Amino acid sequence: MHMKWLYKLIEWFRRVMYGRYGSDQLSVALLIFYIIVVLFAQFLRMPALLIVGYAILIISFFRMLSKNISARRKENELFLKVYRPVKSFFKTRIIRFKQRKQYRFFRCPTCKTTVRVPKLGKKISITCPHCGNKFTKKA
Repeated sequence: MHMKWLYKLIEWFRRVMYGRYGSDQLSVALLIFYIIVVLFAQFLRMPALLIVGYAILIISFFRMLSKNISARRKENELFLKVYRPVKSFFKTRIIRFKQRKQYRFFRCPTCKTTVRVPKLGKKISITCPHCGNKFTKKA
């Protein structure tokens, strides 16, 4: 019985959000960016930067509460076109960093594909799995 107010609050929120866009990757990225900007504003004691942070927060909430779902989806798709390659780049670098003691990474001179070979400390002949080109490197 004491949780009845919580159920009413959840039901009210459900009615408010009906037909609204909600959160997506861009909204979450904007909220994270807002937190970073506000922390920098506090650390550097720059009130103007704090205003920029509040503007980012307002844009994020506007997107979440918007009923123009098709426009918000297009914005999110544009964001993901930029975000996915950046995420992939950093993910690849992290994996390579973790594997740096066991493997060496080389680019095929012909097709530019990255080839991973075990560290051996001597020259080896590497065959590219993508194009079949053979090249020699010190692994």
